[in-house]
Amino acid sequence: MSQPPADPSGDLEPSRYPGERLGLPEEGAGSVARFGRRFTALLVDWAIANVIALLAGPYASNEQSWATLGLFALMQVLFIPTIGGSIGHRALGLRVVPLGGGWVGAWRPVVRTLLLVVVIPAVIWDSDQRGLHDRAAGTVLIRG
Repeated sequence: MSQPPADPSGDLEPSRYPGERLGLPEEGAGSVARFGRRFTALLVDWAIANVIALLAGPYASNEQSWATLGLFALMQVLFIPTIGGSIGHRALGLRVVPLGGGWVGAWRPVVRTLLLVVVIPAVIWDSDQRGLHDRAAGTVLIRG
């Protein structure tokens, strides 16, 4: 039997659920982390960075903001390759993993974090609910 001709527009069939095209399960361990958990993990990480910045010294509000951003980025870069995600990710049962499996390495967290702190790449998602920061780093945030 012959295959139907390929769609010349290059459009893909819609996924039934986020992560289907990545070979991930629909729900449970290993499935793509949904917005609620992702956002809550982000708030946890930002709160931790903010508290550390406040305790580190008296800053003007502008300096405090930069200190918080720097600490937030540092936590991402340090904890993703060592414990599989940030403190917020791990507290909510999430992990950052490379699409090909194995260890996330050192460069992926750096690329992912640089794009995350720019914000815009993190709020533009594909149908698998991966932000541009995850796509660029070749990672996906999953339930762990």
